Amino acid sequence: MINWKSLGFDALTTHQLFELLKLRVDVFVVEQNCPYPDLDEKDRHCDMRHLMGFEQDKLVAYARLLPPGVSYPSASIGRVVTHQDYRGNGRGKLLIETAIKYCESYWPNSEIEIGAQTYLLSFYESFGFVPTSDMYLEDGIPHVDMKRTPQ
Repeated sequence: MINWKSLGFDALTTHQLFELLKLRVDVFVVEQNCPYPDLDEKDRHCDMRHLMGFEQDKLVAYARLLPPGVSYPSASIGRVVTHQDYRGNGRGKLLIETAIKYCESYWPNSEIEIGAQTYLLSFYESFGFVPTSDMYLEDGIPHVDMKRTPQ
């Protein structure tokens, strides 16, 4: 069972911050072999939330939830990641469902936008996201912008 925490930057403990940054680097930089500037000012935005999923004390899933106007005109979900050892058992699906619920709670009636890696298009479409851009390269990886309207 996953225990979810949604915290602003100032509420993170140093250990939580280390774990979420380590997970992002392990997957996005090392596993995907994509050196890119992961740290940006969005992580510290006053209305941004770090959504963390723990199993016991292990961080197994993470996404950052951003208010409208920070990454997109609408609310957005980014840095979506599931620990490599915990994939294939529905945790990614649970992460997106939980991220959507939190976004709807924080920013009611806002659309939600994402920049999705193209190989995950059908995954995100299953949650009601629809493509809104042509394919583009972000740090050498094919992406498509997608949007979900309030249900």
